[in-house]
Amino acid sequence: MSSLMSYTIHTVSHPPALDAAWGTGAWAGAAEGCITNFHAKGSDHRPDTRFRVLRDDAYLYVQFAVQDRYVRSVQTAYQGAVCTDSCVEFFVQPRPDRGYFNFEVNAGGTLLLFYIEDARRAPDGFVKFCRVDEAWGRQVQIWHALPSVVEPELPGPVSWGVAYRVPVALFEAYTGPLGPLAGQAWRANFFKCGDQTSHPHWGSWAPITELNFHLPACFGELTLA
Repeated sequence: MSSLMSYTIHTVSHPPALDAAWGTGAWAGAAEGCITNFHAKGSDHRPDTRFRVLRDDAYLYVQFAVQDRYVRSVQTAYQGAVCTDSCVEFFVQPRPDRGYFNFEVNAGGTLLLFYIEDARRAPDGFVKFCRVDEAWGRQVQIWHALPSVVEPELPGPVSWGVAYRVPVALFEAYTGPLGPLAGQAWRANFFKCGDQTSHPHWGSWAPITELNFHLPACFGELTLA
């Protein structure tokens, strides 16, 4: 069950380099998580996808590494439908009494980011949500290994990654003050998808009960050291 999934976010005294090789430098101090739960409705493609998360008092740092095939990435506009591309995603709920954020980043480094308070589906997306303002979106600094556009699709094998930093102030702009981070327990899930690649797939860190990433009840726990 997803309630058994847990991950500890360690602190760093100096920011990790976003363009560092997987697990090197400050990233070596982060626990490695794996996305291993792939939904049966997907293709037989099961890309090895790993993540690391670190923090300090001002930022959260996220690193993904993917051993992939059938890589395609064509969305280049902020809030574009990046889940249709080769994509990695981090959904995080800092406060149990507030909504969650869905950081969706394709292989070319394009970001989609909503703040979702009621994830039930509605014609325009969800019952209660907002698109995080682009001014905040620009403050999410993103590094990506591949070019901004990957088209035509690369049959692979292809190794790619993204890394980014998120200001704690971005969370607080939507959830209100978070206070001292040490010892807090947040809720989260991590995903890999590629909805409109030749081999669509949907993988998660914490198991999901249906083919829908927007299930906060299925999130695992993040412990902030």
